[in-house]
Amino acid sequence: MNNNEPLAYRIRPKSLEEYVGQEHILGKDKILYRTIKADRLSSIILFGPPGCGKTSLAKVISETTKYKFYKINAVTAGVSDIKKVIEETKNFMINPMGKSILFIDEIHRFNKLQQDALLPCVENGLIILIGATTENPYFEVNKALISRSMVIKLEPLTEENIYTILKNAIIKKEGLGEYNIKIEDETLRKLAIISNGDVRTALNSLEIAVLTTNMESDGYIHITNDIIKNCIQTRKTVFDKNGDTHYDNISAFIKSMRGSDADATVFYLARALSGGEDPLFLARRIVLCASEDVGMANPNALVVANSAMQAVNMIGMPEAQIILSEAAIYVATSKKSNASYLAINKAIDDVKDKDTGTIPMHIRNAPIQQMRELGYNEGYLYPHDFPGHWVEQQYLPDKMLGTKYYIKDENID
Repeated sequence: MNNNEPLAYRIRPKSLEEYVGQEHILGKDKILYRTIKADRLSSIILFGPPGCGKTSLAKVISETTKYKFYKINAVTAGVSDIKKVIEETKNFMINPMGKSILFIDEIHRFNKLQQDALLPCVENGLIILIGATTENPYFEVNKALISRSMVIKLEPLTEENIYTILKNAIIKKEGLGEYNIKIEDETLRKLAIISNGDVRTALNSLEIAVLTTNMESDGYIHITNDIIKNCIQTRKTVFDKNGDTHYDNISAFIKSMRGSDADATVFYLARALSGGEDPLFLARRIVLCASEDVGMANPNALVVANSAMQAVNMIGMPEAQIILSEAAIYVATSKKSNASYLAINKAIDDVKDKDTGTIPMHIRNAPIQQMRELGYNEGYLYPHDFPGHWVEQQYLPDKMLGTKYYIKDENID
């Protein structure tokens, strides 16, 4: 056993039969399973959260394919590495098959020039590309590469998947099989839960627990709940404030406020704060929701949200989380109306796309007498001079007469 290699690396599966999880794409009736088995793989982009099995799947393909398999990491590799793979693939003496599989880990780290270097050889079939990324490839990967590849989403592993892998890691010789370990199933399942879908986190924690725990008099290393808790500390939060989960989480946060679900609102707020999201960014989202989704149904929501944003700026974390929670719950539990939002959007569309005519002369500005003589402001009726401080007169241009932008709904008093 190479003790320099992490446990997660040592026990990676070598066949589809050993691979655990991702049944939605690797079930025996699924296209990806069949293409890997038949060694008829086309270019694919694998994306999903850390520790869900992207690299392990590439490892399985490398063990089962008849083609020469190359692996590079976009963090350290460059265009020269890509060109080297292409040249070796074209060299009949090195590669009689005339085709190679190139696995690029963290492919989103490649810039446009580096991604463009792959295009010709992927298009003509010289290179079968397997790209792996934790980011949404539709945002981070060249559209031309996306169009030439099958995009496959991997889900976080289930607790049962991770439990199975942990059990195998304890038994396998290349894993921790050479150690005499005693660990309850309940403890393994607790580790599976805490790792939150990331099997690498679970395996690293298990390995640390084993290597840092002394053997007892009975000849066994006893791994308890407390030992596991100390090795993993807290439940892993699947949140990257700079990644795809940032957009997913903030979308869920806003939609929960809009949908008047206070519990979901607080949950996604907590998730964002735990992941290191900027509290001022969250405060701005609450202000936006107060205007767009609450609007005229409760204009005070905008006042509360704006006050909260100022308070967050002054107070800072961790106390700012209380302010954010209060403002978010207030917005979530308020009546909702998007009448103002719809009104301004429709008006902007008209201004951009229509001939809206000219401003009526009687409501134009007339700062000097000469403009009054030209008819500016002539005939304007000052509303406060009339009963109820209102008088009927035309405000819209002639071409826009009768247009309705603000439509009062049932939630507006």
